[in-house]
Amino acid sequence: MSAYKIEAGTAQHIGSRPQQNDRTALFTAPKAPGYVLAVLADGVGAGAVGADQLLHTAKQLFDEYRAAEVANLPRIQELMREIAHDTHHILAMNPLAGSGEAQTTMVLLMLTPQRQAVWATVGDSRLYRFSNKEFVARSNDADYIAHLMQHDGLPEEAARKHRNSKLLANVLGNREKEPFVTVGVQEGLKAGDAFLLCSDGLWGYFTDAELANVVSRKSPREASEMLINKARERAQGKGDNASMAIVKLVALPKEEPNYTVQKLRKAV
Repeated sequence: MSAYKIEAGTAQHIGSRPQQNDRTALFTAPKAPGYVLAVLADGVGAGAVGADQLLHTAKQLFDEYRAAEVANLPRIQELMREIAHDTHHILAMNPLAGSGEAQTTMVLLMLTPQRQAVWATVGDSRLYRFSNKEFVARSNDADYIAHLMQHDGLPEEAARKHRNSKLLANVLGNREKEPFVTVGVQEGLKAGDAFLLCSDGLWGYFTDAELANVVSRKSPREASEMLINKARERAQGKGDNASMAIVKLVALPKEEPNYTVQKLRKAV
């Protein structure tokens, strides 16, 4: 059994944009008790169409996921790839006109009752991991750059500039390129561990240490308010949509002794 409870929350701000294209949500599954799924999407191209589709697909497939007695980590990773590729193909087939193709980034995080975390990312939205007030790791482009160099034969400089190329951009819904899904696993979760899923409208204004400090010291609601306010201040009126989901593992409160003392009767 887990020796912690989960505290989680989501938050968004439109920034200086005309509309909110990010989406974020937390889901539980009817056929997988004790499992939690956090989703974050940053829609591009046709507004929030891509982000909305990711949330819809993620919830639909997570609702259908039936958990075994022991978490099947490869099956969970495959579920996350399935969410990514189903979303991608739906968006790629969508005959949108006007504002362009519906595309989105993706960050998924699933927690199991066996103290495990599984995540998957596509694009430049990020997953951060913290432990006891310290930054542990975050998702980045390294795997995708290596993929472009190894499988597409691109020189390193060209691979690193993939965001500037429609042909290479790693997003769901890019008709020119299949998405590259990066997955990861952490086992042995414990109280004090925390996760942050966020769009580039948030992470672009903070160091790793700053994010670790705020997320560790504050509740998810307080941390999100503080981060959004500081991001708006640092953006100086030019900020993008800023969205996040925070998941914290918090120690269970100590149980108070619950007993009464009675005077023993004299034996007869």
